[in-house]
Amino acid sequence: MKTKTNRALWTGLAPTGVLVAGLTAHSSSSAGLLDFLQHKATASSNGEISAPAYPAMNPTPVLAPTQAPNYRAIVREYGPAVVGITVDGVRKTDWSEFKGGDLANDPFFQFFRGLPGFQSRIPHSVEQPFHGQGSGFIISSDGLILTNAHVVRDARDVIVKLADRRELKAKVLGADSATDIAVLRTNATGLPTVKIGDPRALQVGDYVLAIGAPFGFEQSATAGIVSAKGRSLPGDAFVPYIQTDAAVNPGNSGGPLFDVGGNVVGINAQIYSQSGGYQGLSFAIPIDVALRSKEQIVATGHVSHARLGVMVQDLNQALADSFGLNRPDGALISSVTPDSPAAAVGLKAGDVITQVDGHPIERSGDLSSRIAANAPGTQVALKIWRDHAAKEMTVKLAKAELAVGESGVGANEDGGQLGLSLRPLNKQEQADGGLEHGLVVEEATGPAALAGIQSGDVVLGINGQPAHSVAQVRKMIESHPKGIALLIERDGQKIFVPVQLG
Repeated sequence: MKTKTNRALWTGLAPTGVLVAGLTAHSSSSAGLLDFLQHKATASSNGEISAPAYPAMNPTPVLAPTQAPNYRAIVREYGPAVVGITVDGVRKTDWSEFKGGDLANDPFFQFFRGLPGFQSRIPHSVEQPFHGQGSGFIISSDGLILTNAHVVRDARDVIVKLADRRELKAKVLGADSATDIAVLRTNATGLPTVKIGDPRALQVGDYVLAIGAPFGFEQSATAGIVSAKGRSLPGDAFVPYIQTDAAVNPGNSGGPLFDVGGNVVGINAQIYSQSGGYQGLSFAIPIDVALRSKEQIVATGHVSHARLGVMVQDLNQALADSFGLNRPDGALISSVTPDSPAAAVGLKAGDVITQVDGHPIERSGDLSSRIAANAPGTQVALKIWRDHAAKEMTVKLAKAELAVGESGVGANEDGGQLGLSLRPLNKQEQADGGLEHGLVVEEATGPAALAGIQSGDVVLGINGQPAHSVAQVRKMIESHPKGIALLIERDGQKIFVPVQLG
């Protein structure tokens, strides 16, 4: 379960009506209450004791009759399709994390670290075995399972535990870190499945039920209501989260969120917590978002998202007033990326995007999720507000680069051709290393690892040209499919490293 620190059945429902009645005000309420309290039971003519005569009341319903969900039926019907997931693997840990630990105080380490060349022999990362757990649910009887990408990240072995306690090996077909969706396949048939619902029909206040394996306790069910819709969370630009107050804890990640009709409407993914446990704020990925990622993963093994090429922010009333808008609705463009689709059609800072393909944009997160729902190359109609007037334009979306710190050149985008996960240097790293540009190696696999490139290296150049962006590296790979030469900086030393690709 991802934790945001400081920052988340129903076939055959029994019609169980609930009615809460209230009391109308009595014309002499004080006297009526006193009479009621002082009233004595009286004997009837046949000697039986009769009940006291209550003051006349006119019952008025406080709540309209409603059908409550039959949680027992929900769990019985669809609980068997919910699985527990355990993963084992090896995760690379940055060597810098050990510098302030016990190893830094070890006399042996202190003695040798002063020798010439010792620092260059220290690995930039170390591999640590890990064991993780999460939840998932079966969407097809032949063994297709949905879960969160962070549940199976770096997993080498994945075991799926069914409700009947059978354990099956599973293969990760693919994962999308942008939407946090992963698809698993297990070799089995005749498995129970869930029903898929429509999260757009959810309203704030609707009942929801979560089933999963919090802390490894399989088949745990918790209930709540929808607290909010369309939540944008820091670092999650592609997902309009469903916020609920259903208790969700570590281990619930990847489990289904059901509506009162017994349909899966979301995948429990994150919690907001200052303690690591449930605090009343849980967030689920809408199932329609998850299914779009699933379709691409099943077809190609990876997911491609569209991009517009703008940085946006929410409006407040003061900003809305300054732009001549009646309401603070829309996504305010703060900057436009050069050579992007937005730049090509003339979008500029200060424009407010109010609609995409006729769908209203109320917050900046609405724009991100609406754009990401399209495939690269799709044309979308935008309605914008500029210079106190509405304007319409059509833009052709491009392919989105993966987020900084999550991006992959090779493994996710190019079938493992290069095998590098890269991100640009931040300002502090540039200052510390005296570098003007470069890309930090987050992870090295495949051909790059075989060539000796390690996590923590900085790619300064590629085929004699300065390395400024992941897109530039990817383009160079496409034009040189046999091999490339990377200029690497490591511990203040620079060296060209040839990487054979084909």
